[in-house]
Parts: sequence; structure tokens; C-alpha cells
Amino acid sequence: MGRTGRKRMMTLRPALCAIGLAGLLGSGLAQAGTNDILIGLDNKVTYGPEGQINGAPGNDAVLVVDISNPAKPKIRANLPLTNSLLGPPTNLQITPDGRLGLVANSVVHVQDGNSWKSVPDNKLYVIDLTANPPKLIDTVTVGRQPSGLSISRKGDLALIANRDGKSVSVVSIQGSTVKAVGEVSVEQQAAAIVIAPDGKRAFVCLNLANKIGVLAIDGQNVTYDKSMDISSAFTPYNIDITPDGKYVIASNTGALKNNADAEVIIEATGPHPHVVDVMTPGTGPEGFAIAPNGKTAAAPLLLGTSAKDSDWFKTKTGELVLMSIGTGGKLTVTARAPLGGLPEGIAYSPNGDYLYVGNYFDKDLQVFHLANGKLTEAGPRLKLPGQPASMRAPAR
Repeated sequence: MGRTGRKRMMTLRPALCAIGLAGLLGSGLAQAGTNDILIGLDNKVTYGPEGQINGAPGNDAVLVVDISNPAKPKIRANLPLTNSLLGPPTNLQITPDGRLGLVANSVVHVQDGNSWKSVPDNKLYVIDLTANPPKLIDTVTVGRQPSGLSISRKGDLALIANRDGKSVSVVSIQGSTVKAVGEVSVEQQAAAIVIAPDGKRAFVCLNLANKIGVLAIDGQNVTYDKSMDISSAFTPYNIDITPDGKYVIASNTGALKNNADAEVIIEATGPHPHVVDVMTPGTGPEGFAIAPNGKTAAAPLLLGTSAKDSDWFKTKTGELVLMSIGTGGKLTVTARAPLGGLPEGIAYSPNGDYLYVGNYFDKDLQVFHLANGKLTEAGPRLKLPGQPASMRAPAR
């Protein structure tokens, strides 16, 4: 190579290195958080013989847990953010690109004489998962008592079901900028919500009305048509959708003393979504999730705690139920496994072959391996620095 060629190479080499480094950094940033789950810890609420006990605030947190080795999750961040058990365990989620975590806080505790009471909050925390360690970068005001939250597959929109607000908050996501851009009245307490994979519809649990509302989405324009409401079982409290968008499954917690808990399967496509099947997995399916591969669904059944005079809570530990998703969205129980006390949050690993369940009373995380419709607990439980009230994986 002549002098001119060497000179050109010397000039080009730094530029090529810079391009390569930028590519590596960009790739790393794009992957940040895609192998994480978020866990909300509530250290205010406990239960005794007389039922719920409200304690002083100040010790809640949100954990960022790395599941890149799915059998051995590791806590990579512990952020001191208010979180609550009082709401569906779906108040948080990671954007599909793994860059941001969104966490809605439903209630805060305020002093009431010598005790504490829960009052509605309106905060949405924005966490930068590309930072090392992850950090809070913004707090956004949304509707009153934000509960279930769903992020679109494109990652540019989030919808939040507001219980006290009887509304759905519309939230824009542009890069690291998160902004509330609207609020849609649904006339009833809204508990949980899910956005369809094509981003054109959302389904919201109107839990006290025993119905599922249908929202139409056109960009950031979200509308609700009451005539599209779908009758559900008693108290729809959680909801998810199959990856192909064909079926919505609403998890209903029933009437406390009469049970009637059920999973309601809804045909989600076509001009008039409607119920096509109903089944019951057991008592207290507050937590519920569908696998990213669409083959299974799972629910941690509450079964028991020490709440007084409630046959909804009749044992001291819970149970995990695994269900296959068959033709027509039909759910069939294939396996059950014992859980700890008051299991709430649940999440799947990215390829759907591991399940994570948080036990509120036991302050730990159980990990299960899924194979051939069976559940096998994968190693010892991960101890957590508080009571896990909610849990979500990235939007898929």
C-alpha cells in the first residue's frame, strides 16, 4: 500500500471505529430492559385477624429484575417509589424496546387520627432502563387512582385504567418523553386494560359493572362506545390478549363470599367482540398473564390469607394454575403448583418457558420452568426487600 493509501486508511480508521462503537452502543441500548421484569413492592399494607391494616408510607419500592438467565433472576435496581397492593397487579410495564419502565401508583396513605387511610393518587413514574443503574427520569400526572396499564406493541402509546377517575388516561411515548395527552370517560370504575397487537382497539375491565369496555384507537385519538360493552362474569379485574389478537381473556374475581371466579374468553376481532367461552381455574385469580408465544396462560390463585369472615380467603397459601390455550381460545388446566401467601404478580420469560410469581406475605419470588404442559420449580426462591404487589414483563 502506497503512502496515499496508508494516509486514507489512517483517516478512515477513526471514523470506522466510531461507527462501530455507535452501532454497539445503539444495539446495547436497544436491548436494555428487554430481559427485565418490574416488581412493585408495597410495604404499607398488611393483614391480620380483622382484615386489612394500613401502615405508614415511606418504604415502598420498584425493583428492576434481570432475567437474562431465566432460571436465576437478579435484582439490578431498587428504586424508592410508592406502589400499592390496592389495585390489579398490572400497574406497571416495560416498553417493547426495553428503554423505559412505566409505573402507575393507585393510592397513597395519609394520616387519619392515629391511623392511616388510603386515598387516590394520580402519578405515573417513568424509569430509564438504559441507565446503569436504572433511574427515575420523570413523574407524569394521570387520572385518579391509576391501576391497570398497557403499552402498545409499537411502544408509542400507553393506556391507563383509572378506578376513582372512571376513565382511561391516554399517554404518548416518544423516545424518553412520556406525556399524558387525554382522558376518556368510561362512566365506571376501570381496573385493568389491554391494547390489541394491531393498536386499533383496547379492552378495559369495568369491574363493578361486570363488563368489558371496548375502546377504538386511531393514533392518539381514543374513543369509548358504551354500546360495545361486553357482559363478563362477576368483577373482571385483570385482562390480557393473545399475541395474534384473536382472543381477549378477562380474569374475574367473583363475589367474595359466593366466589363465582372465572376466566371469560372473548372473540376480539370483527365488528362486535363477544364472549365465546367461560371457565374457572380456581379461587382468586387476581394475577393473570398470557405467554408471549400464545400457547399458555397462567394465574396465581389467592386462595387464602387471614382476612376475617371471608371464604374467598380460606387457606394460608396460594396456588399457580397453568392453562393451555386451544382452538377457539379454550382454556384447559394442565398443571398446578403450590405458591406462598397472597400471590399477586405474575410474568413470563421472553420465550414463554419460565414463569415468575411474587408472594406478598413471604416477600419472595418463585420461578417455574414450563415444559410439556407441566410446572417445575426452578431452584430456591429469590428473597425480595419487601412485599411484591405487582409484576410485569415488557410489552410484546
